Amino acid sequence: MTAVRFTHIGGPTVLIEFDGWRLLTDPTFDPPGQTYSFGWGTSSRKLAGPALAAADLPPIDAILLTHTHHGDNLDRAGRDLLPAAATVVTTRSGARTLTGAVRGLRAGEMTRLEAPGRPPIDVTATPCRHGPPLSRPLTGEVIGFALTWPGQEYGPLWITGDTVYHRALRRSAAEVRPGTVLLHLGGVGFPLTGRLRYTMTARQAVRLCEKAVPRTVLPVHYEGWQHFRQDREDVERDLRRAPRWVGGLFHWLPLGTPDPVTV
Repeated sequence: MTAVRFTHIGGPTVLIEFDGWRLLTDPTFDPPGQTYSFGWGTSSRKLAGPALAAADLPPIDAILLTHTHHGDNLDRAGRDLLPAAATVVTTRSGARTLTGAVRGLRAGEMTRLEAPGRPPIDVTATPCRHGPPLSRPLTGEVIGFALTWPGQEYGPLWITGDTVYHRALRRSAAEVRPGTVLLHLGGVGFPLTGRLRYTMTARQAVRLCEKAVPRTVLPVHYEGWQHFRQDREDVERDLRRAPRWVGGLFHWLPLGTPDPVTV
């Protein structure tokens, strides 16, 4: 059994601590009020700052970076943190834009994190499609991460990354069989592209849960940005229409406070 402390810092940024390891996902530490371009005429304004300042973080062993090219997953202050981490794991294309101890993965590839006196962590990249069909040339390469280490009671920890529900993700859910899912939500959309969505909606998340059947779902990436089309209230409303067992999987992490979860 592994007791893991999750600290939701804001957006997709989470500090994950267990057995001497300190992992950080998608670091975003800029103050609110800035507008970021996502390319092709789309942009978003940051509405809320981080619940924990970058200066208050403990030393970070590894940063799990689902992609490098969008400011809501890697902003300026987050980018400044990368050199201090012992390892950064990200996409193959993203790794080419960074320096230091960076490992680039494609979906399906695996790397291992090791340190004396700690359990090894196998990190497998999982597929993401950050938008509608055929959108990858516009939205860029994105991956999720399935983390496996000795002593897990319920199965891998899966960080979905920014993705909509699609065939490859459905297959990955069946293969990973995660015990815990750090689920990127938000139903991202832009005025320029109308009803198209670039991350999962609550209804898509229900379908993913029905396929993966995890024990615990930890929603992230749903607050603090202008381009999120579904906040917590919207997600909870849709969950009330879902099968009761699916709604019971969801556990909302408090912002800025470590929350222990058995993984």
